Amino acid sequence: MIAYEDFAALTGDSPAARGEWAAVVAAWSEPHRRYHDLHHLAAVLGLVGALGPAADDPAAVALAAWYHDVVYDPRRGDNEQASAGRARAGLAGLVPPERLDEVVRLVLLTAGHDAADGDANGAVLCDADLAVLAGPPEAYAAYASAVREEYGHLSDEVFTAGRIAVLEALLALPALYRLPATREWEPRARANLAAELTLLRGRAS
Repeated sequence: MIAYEDFAALTGDSPAARGEWAAVVAAWSEPHRRYHDLHHLAAVLGLVGALGPAADDPAAVALAAWYHDVVYDPRRGDNEQASAGRARAGLAGLVPPERLDEVVRLVLLTAGHDAADGDANGAVLCDADLAVLAGPPEAYAAYASAVREEYGHLSDEVFTAGRIAVLEALLALPALYRLPATREWEPRARANLAAELTLLRGRAS
């Protein structure tokens, strides 16, 4: 459940916070979203809450989760940058400046999900965001299908080429998951990614 109380716990309760929460929820509710929607937001928030004790600033990580895909337009290539800008504008005056800087940094980090060693905040957010990759094969297939729907404006040829590039970039990461609590997800996630990649390469050949 996407509750205002959870947002206000991070920003304080105020008319500005209430208005910002409503705007953020409205953005996540846009009709073109099929995977990057309120269900995804709720899943990431839940995992960030569970993994939060590993973070240096759990509040910053939670706020970054609220904003990490607040701008999501499959026709543009700068969604993370736009989401970071939206976080900076929306949270100004609601959280301390140093926390806001960290929220912006974390949102930008989700462009590549490559948290540096020792970046506990980044590890929590990225691991939570990529958790879907380690689901059972049928859940992963539903995720991949929903992503394809979001890119329905692209031809199969163009989408396949782009998706292959995304999968190859993920598989090239030294580790998909950085936290001790999530490292056991790695084999299943890599198997899911490799299976989709094999399927797509077969279609492209």
